[in-house]
Amino acid sequence: MDEETLREALARYRDAGGPSYEEFARGGGIDRPGGSELSYSRFFREFLVPNRPCVLSVHACVWDAAVHNWPSRDAVVPVANCDVQEYNANPKESLTLSEYLSYWRERRAHGHTSPRGCLYLKDWHMHRDFPDHGVYSTPLFFRSDWLNEYWDSIRLDDYRFVYMGPKGSCWSANLCGRKRWLLFPPGEEAALRDRAGSLAYDVLSPALRDPQLYPGAAQSHSPIEVIQEPGEVLFVPSGWYHQVHNLEDTISVNHNWLNGCNVDTVWRFLRAELSAVQDEIGEWRDSMADWHQHCQVMMKSCTGMDFSQFYVFLETIARNRMEWLDSGLEDPGPGGAQGSELGRRQAMFDLHRVGAALESLLADADFTRLEVDSPGLGSSPGGLLREVREVADSALT
Repeated sequence: MDEETLREALARYRDAGGPSYEEFARGGGIDRPGGSELSYSRFFREFLVPNRPCVLSVHACVWDAAVHNWPSRDAVVPVANCDVQEYNANPKESLTLSEYLSYWRERRAHGHTSPRGCLYLKDWHMHRDFPDHGVYSTPLFFRSDWLNEYWDSIRLDDYRFVYMGPKGSCWSANLCGRKRWLLFPPGEEAALRDRAGSLAYDVLSPALRDPQLYPGAAQSHSPIEVIQEPGEVLFVPSGWYHQVHNLEDTISVNHNWLNGCNVDTVWRFLRAELSAVQDEIGEWRDSMADWHQHCQVMMKSCTGMDFSQFYVFLETIARNRMEWLDSGLEDPGPGGAQGSELGRRQAMFDLHRVGAALESLLADADFTRLEVDSPGLGSSPGGLLREVREVADSALT
């Protein structure tokens, strides 16, 4: 990241609280920034900060996929049946990779049909389960990844997935095959909900034309359509509802991630989820012991994170960035925190954004209540915020 990009980004978040979703013209096309001359600073400035989707070509986004290093065929993989709908999802089973590849070959041999249905290998945590295989490297543009940096530090999980599936199965990088994406800018998903508040299983379903089932569908805009070709990487920003169809037999790599550009979006989401839980069990507020803690437990069961863990997550990123900035390094060092290879200015931006998130957290009554009730939070949140501000301000001057 260059100096000008850092200054512009910090000023934008400081003065306006971050970009609005409305900055992206609804119904517009998806940018495909040019070839190998695309810099990280330009990608950060034009797509990450304003939350704009884009498709990066194989020339613009260099990433290595070492197919010969893939795990053994005895590896157990999760497989979903796309022909069956259960509670707005697809039922899953576990197969060995060898069994799934045999099914795939048989389906291809029979004209892309099978009595077993359309089976899609999805949500395979290959990187987590086989960390030493080095199957692929994360493209430079996506290396500021706080989410997977945190989960790697506690060695419990990750949000990196491999998808493999036949034609017709439901940041994504295609190793092979073509995908059709239907994207809806933030806010559009409200028109895709039925009377019970559930999102449509298929946004192309004729049922959406029934106002009795989907009362808001008439106000929805057409989705933005993107065809993702082999070798291309699609950046899907925060809050963009999307539906995907494989046009050909396809293998892809997907990461769920977050960083300084969307950490405020994550906080707003957690805050809204907690409010929904509190409303749902509000009648027991006065009679239930530890009602506030019960709300946190219920929220975590739905979102995967509660306020305490969100704080520990922020603390992890803050400690990593402060340690790296204190080292005085300008160039990337081996084994550093994710994102450190993007340079000192990226670390400075990250630290400022952690500070802003900590300020929001400390201003929240539900978190301050937990701060008193939960001594296991780690370091003092107020003390951490002061430390972050001191290091961030000194690094910027």
